[in-house]
Amino acid sequence: MNGFDWNAARDALPLLIEGFRVTLLATVLGTLVAAVLGLAVAVAGRAPSRFVTVPVRAVTEFVRSTPLLVQLVGAAALFTSVEPLVVGIAVLGVHYAAYTSEVYRAGIDSVPKGQWEACRALSLSPRRTWRAVILPQAVRNVLPALGNYAISMFKETPFLAVITVQEMVFEARKYGADHFAYTEAFTLAGLVFLVASYPTSLLMRKLEKRLGH
Repeated sequence: MNGFDWNAARDALPLLIEGFRVTLLATVLGTLVAAVLGLAVAVAGRAPSRFVTVPVRAVTEFVRSTPLLVQLVGAAALFTSVEPLVVGIAVLGVHYAAYTSEVYRAGIDSVPKGQWEACRALSLSPRRTWRAVILPQAVRNVLPALGNYAISMFKETPFLAVITVQEMVFEARKYGADHFAYTEAFTLAGLVFLVASYPTSLLMRKLEKRLGH
């Protein structure tokens, strides 16, 4: 490749791998937060009381209507005593929970009404109805969509660099600045993102087709 320094790329690789570990950790933990919190928001959104549903919807709309970058900077400014990586994971989780809650809502709505009626006919408690009947079907229906959001979160982890989280793009920028090798560092970072995300997207596509049958 013309103008591409392979020695610089080789030297940058260990730093990028270390940054990739942070990127992967933020993605996995952020996805767990988004999955659990999104489910809680979806269930709370169906509560009979407006004192629950109105605040939940207001907060969800606020999160969806503000950029992730602004949320990261704002949270870092508010929680200065908290580790930046912890702040980043929490913000990623909350941000994507606002979207996964809609996915869960669609999954819950896809459960046939006859299932709800059968639960009432059997005098099942609301908790048992949700845990044993509704949620297993709803979660199964939305797994591919949740996987796609996890991939999107993975690709947005570079935003964590603005709050000094040393993820992969942070390391690439640092190496580029120290060695005047931005092309090599960012090219490698882009390739790592591609190698990690593309096979996962194919897997999600295959899972979606399988669950659709």
